[in-house]
Amino acid sequence: MYDLLVIGAGPGGYVAAIRAAQLGMKVGVVEKEKALGGTCLRVGCIPSKALLETTERIYEVKKGLLGLKVEGFSLDLEALLAHKDKVVQANTQGIEFLFKKNGIARHQGTARFLSERKVEVVETGEVLEGRYILIATGSAPLIPPWAEVDGERVVTSTEALSFPEVPQRLIVVGGGVIGLELGVVWHRLGAKVTVLEYMDRILPTMDAELSRAAERVFKKEGLEVRTGVRVTRVAPEGKGARVELAGGEVLEADRVLVAVGRRPYTEGLGLEAIGLATDERGRIPVDEHLRTRVPHIYAIGDVVRGPMLAHKASEEGIAAVEHMATGVGHVDHLAIPSVVYTHPEVAGVGYTEEELKAQGIPYKVGRFPYSASGRARAMGETEGFVKVLAHRDTDRILGVHGIGARVGDVLAEAALALFFKASAEDLGRAPHAHPSLSEILKEAALGAWERPIHL
Repeated sequence: MYDLLVIGAGPGGYVAAIRAAQLGMKVGVVEKEKALGGTCLRVGCIPSKALLETTERIYEVKKGLLGLKVEGFSLDLEALLAHKDKVVQANTQGIEFLFKKNGIARHQGTARFLSERKVEVVETGEVLEGRYILIATGSAPLIPPWAEVDGERVVTSTEALSFPEVPQRLIVVGGGVIGLELGVVWHRLGAKVTVLEYMDRILPTMDAELSRAAERVFKKEGLEVRTGVRVTRVAPEGKGARVELAGGEVLEADRVLVAVGRRPYTEGLGLEAIGLATDERGRIPVDEHLRTRVPHIYAIGDVVRGPMLAHKASEEGIAAVEHMATGVGHVDHLAIPSVVYTHPEVAGVGYTEEELKAQGIPYKVGRFPYSASGRARAMGETEGFVKVLAHRDTDRILGVHGIGARVGDVLAEAALALFFKASAEDLGRAPHAHPSLSEILKEAALGAWERPIHL
């Protein structure tokens, strides 16, 4: 019997397994894919960032680097995709090494509950037992009933990572993080990209001011962005694909990426065998310690409530395991940042202005633009801003949001400030290196507390 049996080796499951082993637990992991790391490492976060980083450099050369003119270069798509695959392989092999280092047993196959303590590996018939069991099966692309996905002309994010050629016309259905990141990748490589979003703005879960700013930037860079659009049908047609909109409009493209969200992946788990049911969104209900209604069975990541983020799953995995081992485990979900790795990046942590207004929380705002930063000017990156939301009466930081070059890294400090319950004055008075982009956050915090120096 294992002390802990983990189902799924994504960023939630594998991190939980390592932490459990560090705490002296005997750990087994069931993962259906040959490569460890889950969606994030194999066909999600890591490969998409490899493409975003390399295509950003290509885009910079195409539009002209500051003080440098480049002529006569060509795209080697095969080499670019090979680099992406190499990055993925290095990361998944790294997880294999960590499993061996920590003495974690790996079982390849699909897990199915036989009872509250026993799990069968379907492909091999092997029966495993765990004193504790952690469900970390992640999510899968959501395919709406009106989309006929064939994996070639109408695709999900997985196939969009490896198009064999740059499509002349690419339609992206869904203006969320995944759709925008992959749309930007292929736009940089030469595709004419159209983004269709049902809501009245792209990035609808982020701060509204940020969403509007991002839309303006993407349009300026050449993406066609249409909001308030309802798609009624998507299907392959001939050598391309057809998109039908409410009202009768028809769009044609070489390829269509359906990126309208993801759904919790629980098929085949046999939850009914242990008396567990999912909610209306397919999620497994858990308490504040990530426990299901069966006290020794926990669930984390994309199969439970909250944003579907790899680092959120990792934090929950650690908290769940520590609760098993010590009776104490906690995640500060307010301090979990969200980043869109386009250029410029778009990022946020904590409450949005809309959430504060809805909850009736009194707040004040401090903003500072990239255009007033010496470092940003030197980089030629003056597009964007950072804003700090602080409690009107206590000055405690409630949320930080920004758009601009490397703003995801800048907001790491904001997440720490939220985690330690810092005030805007705390962040504004803390020394920051000059010249650095982090000064933009400092000045925005000074703006929320009293007033910025350089504006």
